[in-house]
Amino acid sequence: MRIEDYPQLGDVERIAAGFEEIGYICSESIATAVFLAFQLRKPILVEGPPGVGKTELAKTTAELLQAPLIRLQCYEGLDEGKALYEWKYSKQLLYTQVLKEKLGDLLHGAYDLAESVERLHQFGDIFYSEEFLEPRPLLRAMRQERGAVLLIDEVDKSDYEFEALLLEILSDYQVSIPEIGTVSAQSTPMVFLTSNNTRDLSDALKRRCLHLYIPFPSVELEERIVRSRVPEIDERLRRQLVAFVHGLRELDLKKHPAISETIDWARSLLLLHAEQLDEALVRATLNLLLKFEDDIQMTDAEVGRLLHGTGGD
Repeated sequence: MRIEDYPQLGDVERIAAGFEEIGYICSESIATAVFLAFQLRKPILVEGPPGVGKTELAKTTAELLQAPLIRLQCYEGLDEGKALYEWKYSKQLLYTQVLKEKLGDLLHGAYDLAESVERLHQFGDIFYSEEFLEPRPLLRAMRQERGAVLLIDEVDKSDYEFEALLLEILSDYQVSIPEIGTVSAQSTPMVFLTSNNTRDLSDALKRRCLHLYIPFPSVELEERIVRSRVPEIDERLRRQLVAFVHGLRELDLKKHPAISETIDWARSLLLLHAEQLDEALVRATLNLLLKFEDDIQMTDAEVGRLLHGTGGD
């Protein structure tokens, strides 16, 4: 991506304002990381608990830039055939059929084996060429003329072998294909890698990236997020539900409610015509915030105390 083509990322304030217009309320540290990554042409490794907006950050950046978002979802066993490229085997098979039909004409009149081999070399080898190459997300992002936003999602779920595959791409934005040679990016993509910290990533991968950790937001920031995504909700109810969610996050739960679950809860309370929180309403909708029955049962005993801290009944 050429810097002059994207004034939206010209400074930190412009990025934060642009994100807010789209509906992504971010902290200054997030806007600063995006600005530096764009200026330095370095990927960002975004870490943090699930549901704090790591994937959404890449989507919002693509929307702000009006650039294609190319996403690679990582999983155990992911290899270059799914991530980088593979060959169009069906077309190669058709090519071999055509080659068989032409082979007799090509070798007609050859006196010996040496002359036959020489004629075959002159025919040209396109069997392993770009015409038969099927680009996968990594290579497809590098071949975008005006650049793209490449999201490598949940990289911590992949194997160390896949990390090794990423090293050349993330350092030089090029890849070596044995049959073709080195393929360089037509325009440097903006790369986001997300991680939920399920395993440690290699030092080599981390060295190639800017690091950004997104924690759960503060009460004030989460209120702004809810106001942006659910503007119809009453201000008092918004303060109560955000305060309640923050109280939940202080409990020893298997999975703390994410920002997306706060937003879903706010929308559900609107549908239920709620004006303020009470114990019956909270208990009836806890399954929107908590995903494990053990967490729901633990929270059930704490509902009264948590509500008291929000000013609810």
